Amino acid sequence: MLRSSAITGGIQRSPNRAMLRAVGFNDDDFNKPIIGIANGYSTITPCNLGLNDLAKASEEALRNKGAMPQMFGTITVSDGISMGTEGMKYSLVSREVIADAIETACNAQSMDGVLAIGGCDKNMPGAMLAMARMNIPAIFVYGGTIKPGRLNNSDLTVVSAFEAVGQFANGKIDKEQLLAIEKHACPGAGSCGGMFTANTMSAAIETMGLSLPFSSTMAAEDEEKTENAKQSAHALVKAIQANIRPLDILSKKAFENAISVVMAIGGSTNAVLHLLAIAKTAGIDLCIDDFERIRQKVPVICDLKPSGRFVTVDLHKAGGIPQVMKLLLDGGLLHGECITIEGKTITESLQNIPSTPPNSQEIIRPLSKPLYKKGHLAILKGNLASEGSVAKISGVKTPEITGPARVFESEESCLEAILNNQIKAGDVIVIRYEGPVGGPGMREMLAPTSAIVGQGLGDKVALITDGRFSGGTYGMVVGHVAPEAAVGGTIALVQEGDSITINAERSLIQLNVDDNELELRRSIWIAPKSRYTKGVLGKYGRLVSSSSKGAITDQI
Repeated sequence: MLRSSAITGGIQRSPNRAMLRAVGFNDDDFNKPIIGIANGYSTITPCNLGLNDLAKASEEALRNKGAMPQMFGTITVSDGISMGTEGMKYSLVSREVIADAIETACNAQSMDGVLAIGGCDKNMPGAMLAMARMNIPAIFVYGGTIKPGRLNNSDLTVVSAFEAVGQFANGKIDKEQLLAIEKHACPGAGSCGGMFTANTMSAAIETMGLSLPFSSTMAAEDEEKTENAKQSAHALVKAIQANIRPLDILSKKAFENAISVVMAIGGSTNAVLHLLAIAKTAGIDLCIDDFERIRQKVPVICDLKPSGRFVTVDLHKAGGIPQVMKLLLDGGLLHGECITIEGKTITESLQNIPSTPPNSQEIIRPLSKPLYKKGHLAILKGNLASEGSVAKISGVKTPEITGPARVFESEESCLEAILNNQIKAGDVIVIRYEGPVGGPGMREMLAPTSAIVGQGLGDKVALITDGRFSGGTYGMVVGHVAPEAAVGGTIALVQEGDSITINAERSLIQLNVDDNELELRRSIWIAPKSRYTKGVLGKYGRLVSSSSKGAITDQI
C-alpha cells in the first residue's frame, strides 16, 4: 500500500482530498504515488541557479509516468560567497536545516518517495541525511558543475580568485590582474568546477547508487543535465514500484565504495565529515579509521583541481565516475555486489564501461601509473587529536613538518597575519575555536590556505584547525581536529612557539610538549563562553556532536 493512502484513501479522507484538489488533483490521481520534489533552487548562488528548470523537467516526467509530484523548496547558502566572513558559520548548519526540511515536508504529507535536487555543498549531504532518516524510495539529482572560466589560455575556478588575493598581497600580480581573475573565474551556473566539495559529494552519491550513472560530472548548463532529471524521475517511479529504499542501498560496503572513489578522484576533506554523518544516520558502523584503512589501498588516479590540472567537465568527457569505478572494480578495490536505485548491482551497471580509460585524455590514469600511490586524505592521530583529524596531502612534496606554532583564535586574525607577511617558511599555523561547538558551525579556512598558496608558501607552511577546509584547499593542511578547542581538546592548550609535528606517513599529529606541562595548562584552562546562545547557531552549538562522528545534531 502506498504511504500517501493515509491522506488520500477512503470517504473519511474527503477533507484531505479537498485540499489536494485545490493543487491540481483529479479523481484518478488519488490512487497514484505522491512524490516530493525537494527543490533547492535559489539565486543566492550560481550552484543552484539552474535547479528550477531541472525541477520542472522532473515534475513533468513524474506526471508522465503516472505519479503525482508535489514540489517544495529547501534552502541553500553559498560557501563561496560567505567564505571568510561570520556568515560562514551557517554553512555546515545548513546541512542539518536542509535534512530537517526535507524530512518534515515528506513525512508530514506522507509522501511515497522523494526526488531531491541540489547544487551547493550542503544540499547533497543534507538530502542524504533526510533520505536515510525517512527510508522512503529516493533519488538525488545533482544540479551540475560550472564550466571553467578562462583567462590567458588558462582554466579558472573560484579558488583562483582566492589565491589571487595572496598573489596580490605578495606583489606577484597587480590590481588589474586581480580584478581580471575575479571577473573571469565563475562564468555561469553550476557548482564550483574543480574536485571540490560539491563535485566530491555528487561523485560519492553516484558511487553509492542514489543517483544515476554519469550524473555527478555533467555541466549545469548542458542539455544532458535536463535529460538526466527526467531519467531520474523515471527511475524513482520504478524504485517505488519495486520498493527499493535508501537503506537497501546504503550498506557498509556502499560507503566503502564511496570512500574508494573519493580517494581515487582526489576529493574534498569534507567527504569524511559528510559520509560519517550519513552513515551514522543510516545505522552503519563507519568510523574515521575506515578512511585511513581504505587510503592505504586506493591510489589517486585523477589529475584534478585544486592540486591538479583539470576540472570536472574534463573528467566527464574522459568517462566520468563510471570510468573511475570500472578501474577500481577491475583492481579489486570496489564491492561490485552493491545495488543501486535502478535495482542493478554495481558490476551490472559498469558492464559496458571499458576497462581502460581513453588514450586521448590525461585526466584518468591507470592504477599502475597513479598520481599518488596512496589516497590523499590521511587520518592523523596523536596527543593533538586523540579522536582524529583529516589531512589533505595531495600536491604536498614532503608530507612531514616539525615547526613552531603560530596560534590564532579565529580565521580573521590568521588571515590578517598572512597578508601582512608575518608567516614564515617552517611555521605551523594553529586556528582554533572554529570547531562545530566553538564556531559554532565549523567554518572552512579557504581564505587563509589560498593566501598561503598565493604567497608561494604552500609546501613550506602547515595549518591545523578544529574547523574545516574548503574542497578547494590544498597544501599541508590538517582539519577536523578532535576533540576541538571549545570542549577542552589539546588544541586549546597550544601556546605560541610550541613545537608541533605533522607526519602523514606515520599518521601522526603531535604537540611536542611534556605531559606534565600539558596537565598544568589543562588545569588552568577556562572554556570561553559562546557568542551565540540563541537562534540556529545557539541551538546547533548545544546539540552538535564531534567532527569525528560527523558533526550531526540528531544522534549524539
